[in-house]
Amino acid sequence: MVFSAHPRPVMLLLCCRSNHASLKVSPNWSQFFNWESVSLSCEDEGPGWTLRRNTSTDTRAQCDLWGEETGPSCTMAYITPLDSGVYWCESSEGQTRTSISLSVTGGPLVLHSPVLPVMEGQEVSLHCRTHPPSNRSADFYKDGVFVGAGPAGHMTIPQVSLAHQGVYRCDITGVGQSPPS
Repeated sequence: MVFSAHPRPVMLLLCCRSNHASLKVSPNWSQFFNWESVSLSCEDEGPGWTLRRNTSTDTRAQCDLWGEETGPSCTMAYITPLDSGVYWCESSEGQTRTSISLSVTGGPLVLHSPVLPVMEGQEVSLHCRTHPPSNRSADFYKDGVFVGAGPAGHMTIPQVSLAHQGVYRCDITGVGQSPPS
């Protein structure tokens, strides 16, 4: 799933790799539980790219204001809902690349899906993760329409296509529903 500079979730399929800086996220998903850890890095063909973010408390803030820089990575050891927002790579000349939206919740469910673009034809796994962990079956929705149930909270799309673009969420009966992704 890829997100624009404005937090509106949309799955985007790309055909080609760019030789410009790209934002890498580890682990590769966009939704996190409160107090988890995430690392981000700008990877490119040359020096001069900075990781920035916009949140409810920060505007264009660099890593040293909200994370720990370790080489090319910026790590947030214990994220909170205040870390929810848009993250991107920016060159020293002000060019921007690969903005993504990260969401942190104190709620009972998150939907793990790829945060970075996927190629058409690739397999994509969705995982409805609970806190505390469980292996309960989950229902998955795309643009508000039921698309299937997944045992142990997992669902796989064998070969993604443009028809799979949309806003996804998952529900587990008796637990709740994830934020949209």
